[in-house]
Amino acid sequence: MRQLTLGTLALIAFAQVSAPLARASCAGADPSIASVAVSGVTSDGRINRYLLKGRVVNVGQRKQASNVLQFVDVFENGIKIDAKSILPLKPGASFTFSYVYQRSVYAGTGTADLVFQLHVHQPSPAGSQNCDSTNDGFTLTF
Repeated sequence: MRQLTLGTLALIAFAQVSAPLARASCAGADPSIASVAVSGVTSDGRINRYLLKGRVVNVGQRKQASNVLQFVDVFENGIKIDAKSILPLKPGASFTFSYVYQRSVYAGTGTADLVFQLHVHQPSPAGSQNCDSTNDGFTLTF
C-alpha cells in the first residue's frame, strides 16, 4: 500500500461544511460534533482509504451521566453505514473518533458526502444529556 503525503491531500480538494459550535444555550450537558476532517489517505492503486477524524465536545454547562449511551451515526445517501461510540463527557471535554471510508481511486473529487449525526440513546429522555440538538450534525464532502 502506498501512503499519500499531506501535500497530495492538498490536491484532493475536499470541503467540509460544519455546524459551528453552538454557544451553550441551555444549562445541561450539550455534546456537539465540533469537526470531522480527512486526516490521511492510503491507496493500493485501486482503492483509496480515507482516514477521517472527528471530535465531539460537551459545550454545555454540566457533565453527562456516567451511564449515557451515545453514538455518532455515519450516513451515506441517507443510509446508516456505521456508528461510533462516544464516551460521556464533562463540560469542555472532548472525544475523538475515527472512521475509514473506502472508495475507488477513480471517484471524482467532491462526490462523496458523509453525514455524521449524534444519537443519544440512553438514559431516556435524552434531553437531560443533550439539551441542544441544533449542533448534533456535521456533513463532510470530499
